[in-house]
Amino acid sequence: MKKLHALFIAALAAINFHAAAQKHTFALGDSSFLLDGKPYQLISGEMHYPRIPREAWRARMKMAKAMGLNTIGTYIFWNLHEPQKGKFDFAGSNDIVEFVKIAQEEGLWMILRPSPYVCAEWEFGGYPYWLQNEKGLQVRSMEKQYLDEYRKYINEIGKQLAPYQVNHGGNILMVQIENEYGSYGSDKDYLEQNRRMFVEAGFDGLLYTCDPAGDLVKGHLPGLLPAVNGLDRPRQVKRLIRDNHEGKGPFFIAEWYPAWFDWWGTPHHTVPAEKYTPALDSVLANGISINMYMFHGGTTRGFMNGANYKGNTPYEPQISSYDYDAPLDEAGNVTPKFLAFRSVIEKHLPAGQTLPPVPAAKPVIAIPDIRLTSSEALFSMLPAPKSNPTPLTFEDLNQAYGWVLYRTTLQQATSGLLKIKDLRDYGIVFLNGKRAGVLDRRLAQDSLELQVPEGKATLDVLVENLGRINFGPYLLQNKKGITEKVLLAGKELKGWQMYPLPFDQAAPKRLAVVEPHATETPQLKRGTFTLNTTGDTYLDMSDWGKGVVWINGHNLGRYWSIGPQQTLYVPVEWLKKGTNEIQVLELLKPGQNQLHSVEKPVLNKVVK
Repeated sequence: MKKLHALFIAALAAINFHAAAQKHTFALGDSSFLLDGKPYQLISGEMHYPRIPREAWRARMKMAKAMGLNTIGTYIFWNLHEPQKGKFDFAGSNDIVEFVKIAQEEGLWMILRPSPYVCAEWEFGGYPYWLQNEKGLQVRSMEKQYLDEYRKYINEIGKQLAPYQVNHGGNILMVQIENEYGSYGSDKDYLEQNRRMFVEAGFDGLLYTCDPAGDLVKGHLPGLLPAVNGLDRPRQVKRLIRDNHEGKGPFFIAEWYPAWFDWWGTPHHTVPAEKYTPALDSVLANGISINMYMFHGGTTRGFMNGANYKGNTPYEPQISSYDYDAPLDEAGNVTPKFLAFRSVIEKHLPAGQTLPPVPAAKPVIAIPDIRLTSSEALFSMLPAPKSNPTPLTFEDLNQAYGWVLYRTTLQQATSGLLKIKDLRDYGIVFLNGKRAGVLDRRLAQDSLELQVPEGKATLDVLVENLGRINFGPYLLQNKKGITEKVLLAGKELKGWQMYPLPFDQAAPKRLAVVEPHATETPQLKRGTFTLNTTGDTYLDMSDWGKGVVWINGHNLGRYWSIGPQQTLYVPVEWLKKGTNEIQVLELLKPGQNQLHSVEKPVLNKVVK
């Protein structure tokens, strides 16, 4: 009854919202978009609702307006909204409707990208992990199981967002079907199926496709507007779109990149603003609409980062910071690039229009040393195991992210090579509680020498999912954990126990007092700190090894001493005056008990 009442209240609110909203038309002209019949140039910037604290959505929108943007683009992430099959979630930071409504209240239009594949440097490209448990399911194809699950998802998205299209009184101008499909395939029947499902879900406004220039022909569905990614030479943009759109426009660069993303173990990517301002100036002067990817990247919280892998190159898991060297930095602050782009946009404003002043910078603080006063060995707080003769994958265990501890008992002394076939992605090997070595998929490491003593011995392998591949032909080879078998001196090891450690919520508060004994196993640590004033800050994790941090129940993301990211951004919205709680799961340096914060991020320090 309570659920029905809540649904009734939400429906009533939506009816009232749209009754008061003015309906507009948004259409394709021969050379420009037409808003209410008049030419309109989109100056859009991408930012993603889950990468920004919900409490900061409005502030980021105000920053977008101050730079001169009139539109916000965002992906929608299937794995956030349907984390387990049939269980949908649009609450809290997943409240995409609120994100859209705030944009409208701030005078911004929206471009929606439900896709459902998003890439986005996001876990599994936005697909929920459980799709891999449907035997025979083929993503991005006409395979029936995939289309059935896709249809359920897009129908739920339609229920939430179709009423907010511009032709219904909302601020959603356009909706993108699929996403850079030409880089993956060329099945026009599949693209047409996408279009039909979007329409059936209630998206009856303007639909479009987007692809890199070299893949646009393959990824475009005739009849829809083709948008291009990564090309900013006006003559080429116009020719490409005309050639694929009956000789007409409008002309839209759906992803214009002011910089790039980062992955673990490689330098931070930065590009000076002056390398981009001439192209931006030229594009706007030619009447071409644009969506900057990213205007503001934010942070990939929790375990939602993706990874790149092409088969003949190293596996490349992305870092937690999604700063992107964007105009608005990870914390939402103005950068020189922001100011340079603002100056360019200002030149092309319609007559009589001015930009609002740039909002003042947020307060920043540095927290003195924080001592973590309690600790517990991860291996002492294991859940009930699941047993199987051979190792089970994360998917077999119905576990999306985090860690799984694999344990077996060795019955006799053995010396030889321990080989884990197709380890995904990072394994710490322990023999009788002592660390024997680390195996890292990035470095193509899958084996180490092991000497097993006389008598029974316990072999543990703690395996971390570092992020499922989010781009390319390997989307369907994305299972995690020990995905094949384990060999010792050439003999397969059997009799495994799997302990799921998803850490999908903040760690438990029941932790023992720190003992001065030495230990090599991962530790879960807890402490508190007191604040008289709050502000943005950055935890300095450079003296730590590898793990995850929670503050006041919020997962800040992964840290890893190899860099380039050495700090974790702590939003002011997640701190409070008085007592704050911090928890750290440390995998490699269990003796660490102290950390502090700094006022500026460290995103470009690689440690070999």
